[in-house]
Amino acid sequence: MIQTFFLKYSFLIGLISFFLGLIGMPVVVRIAKAKGFVVRPNKRMSHTGEVPNVGGLNICFSFMLTYLLFEFNQMSQSQFFLIGLFAIMAVGFIDDVLILTPIAKILGETLAGIALIGFADIRLTHLHGIFGVEQIGIIPSYLLSLFVLLAIINAINLIDGVDGLASGLGMLYCIFFAIYFHLAGEISWSILGICMVGALAVFFIYNVFGNREKIFMGDSGSLLLGYLLTAFVFHFCEINAYHEVPEVLHMSAAPAVAICVLTVPIYDTIRVSLTRIKQHRSPFEPDKNHIHHLLLRTGLNHIQTTCVLLSVSVLFIGLAILGRNWNPWVLLIIDFALATALTLILWRILNKKLYSTDANR
Repeated sequence: MIQTFFLKYSFLIGLISFFLGLIGMPVVVRIAKAKGFVVRPNKRMSHTGEVPNVGGLNICFSFMLTYLLFEFNQMSQSQFFLIGLFAIMAVGFIDDVLILTPIAKILGETLAGIALIGFADIRLTHLHGIFGVEQIGIIPSYLLSLFVLLAIINAINLIDGVDGLASGLGMLYCIFFAIYFHLAGEISWSILGICMVGALAVFFIYNVFGNREKIFMGDSGSLLLGYLLTAFVFHFCEINAYHEVPEVLHMSAAPAVAICVLTVPIYDTIRVSLTRIKQHRSPFEPDKNHIHHLLLRTGLNHIQTTCVLLSVSVLFIGLAILGRNWNPWVLLIIDFALATALTLILWRILNKKLYSTDANR
């Protein structure tokens, strides 16, 4: 009876995750301040005072505890998936506290990825006809899956630059995948998304509206979120590749749809990395050239910047749904063309603002 009830009203599982997060967050904030797990103001951050940067710990524990309590028919090999999830959170936590080198961080992400790709066997095995390729061999599958995992994890990590942005995007993406998996009968996967939405909602409140109890997600949260979204992308592509969903839900352009949904962090990471390489700098070198930094320079505050990027993401999700059965290349070209056009408009606004400022001096 309990199982049937929660499967029928699965949104309640998200509420339970939310309330568990509400209980745990004050504890995490208090311990973080006591142990010195905080970020102090610097040239790349605009906050004042010492703010805890390990919000990912509360996200992880409320998410995992809720999933283990209320997912009654867990996915095959879920133990390895959850081990990888905990491992990637640990890598992020160590980076928050000790600041890992980029190579050490990628190595840690790779080890967590092995649990997902190698042991849990959640990976890409099909290219949906892209480059004329359908199924791929096991070695290309492992290598491609690892590359995609590292790309998504670090894209989510890099977009975490203003209050509420990474958690807001994370909730939006998890809602998209949770609804799709629920409609497709993939209840275990849907519950994963619902659990994360509840956990992220608590963090969003503290991060955006917190005052004395403000907290940042930190790499422990952003890497965890990127890892989960990668698993969603893999499963989403796989069930569409092998027609394991009702025909009305089938998306022949599934890989392009997934990229389209995640356009904001993916496009921004590509743009910033290419800019750094063009300037003969390391793509891992931090700067203030991300899309959220550009929006802040137009005069928007953190909340307004987050709202703009969430609205843009809804636009791209709409495009993904509209083009779900187009040729994948057509959808990708339109997706990146639209992202480029919006970026050029933003630069035009910035240039006008700069010209106006110079003219008034």
